[in-house]
Amino acid sequence: AAIEASRHRRWPLVVLDGVQDPGNVGAICRTAAAAGAPALVVLQGSADPYGAKAVRASAGNVFRLIVARAAWDDLAGLDGYGASASGGEPLEAAPIENAGMIVLGSEAHGLSRSDLKLVTVQLSEGVESLNVGAAAALILFQIKRRLAS
Repeated sequence: AAIEASRHRRWPLVVLDGVQDPGNVGAICRTAAAAGAPALVVLQGSADPYGAKAVRASAGNVFRLIVARAAWDDLAGLDGYGASASGGEPLEAAPIENAGMIVLGSEAHGLSRSDLKLVTVQLSEGVESLNVGAAAALILFQIKRRLAS
């Protein structure tokens, strides 16, 4: 249902790949709902988006999304971009709005797959990375802006 909802709305599917902190999961759910994403998929190793801390962090907005647990095999037909702290196409240039999915990786270990195209938020020199929730906000609102124009 999550994949179909994203296709119907022509929005990339938001995928959480080992995002372990329930506060981050909730914040991403809140941001996804605010940006207009219809659905979110949670892969193994991610915190439960319906756990108390995640629901609180989402301000209840997790219930505005179609949320599904899935495995990589379930997403086999989707192309996509993974958010990466470095080495990816700059966010400003990457055609992320046309992707089948946007994958946000683990706070500690990043993405569990190495075959995704990468998108990177350009940061000022000396700043290594953003919190996954902050990166998600920038990426998802870039998609919202592009789809609106």
